[in-house]
Amino acid sequence: MTRRNRPVVAGGAIITLVGIVHSAVAPLQVAPRHGGAWLDGALWEQVNRDVTEFTPVTGAFWYSYYSFGIPMLLLGVTVLSLGLRGAAAPRVVPWILMLWTVIGEIASGPSPLLLLVLAGVLMLVGAARPAAQTGLPDADAATENSESSPGTQPPGNSRRKDH
Repeated sequence: MTRRNRPVVAGGAIITLVGIVHSAVAPLQVAPRHGGAWLDGALWEQVNRDVTEFTPVTGAFWYSYYSFGIPMLLLGVTVLSLGLRGAAAPRVVPWILMLWTVIGEIASGPSPLLLLVLAGVLMLVGAARPAAQTGLPDADAATENSESSPGTQPPGNSRRKDH
């Protein structure tokens, strides 16, 4: 039985929680005021199609429905699933997540999204665990090996090279 990668599980749970909360709370904040306009087709009007100058109707839509909430939920569930299998995402994932979060926090001020930095740190801790502890190869090494070793592909996925 594979041992869970607890730091990665914790990081994935935090990311999932952020995705769920944002996806639930943001629409509750703006839909009562703008939901009717969305359903009446206001987002199709030319005035609401200029992405450089959002109207309140468009801004509310992007803040709620088209925000990062659902993608963050999907990332969190993926990371959580990896952690439950004893694995970790490649280290580039938490680094980009933390960089994105810090830049956003600098631009907009402190928010609960700072939890994503904690999630990234936990993911890095979990990715640094020796393979002996997880029973699986290192996350980054596995990625590098699969790209450089064509013989490691499952049967039926071989690529034919014509010379």
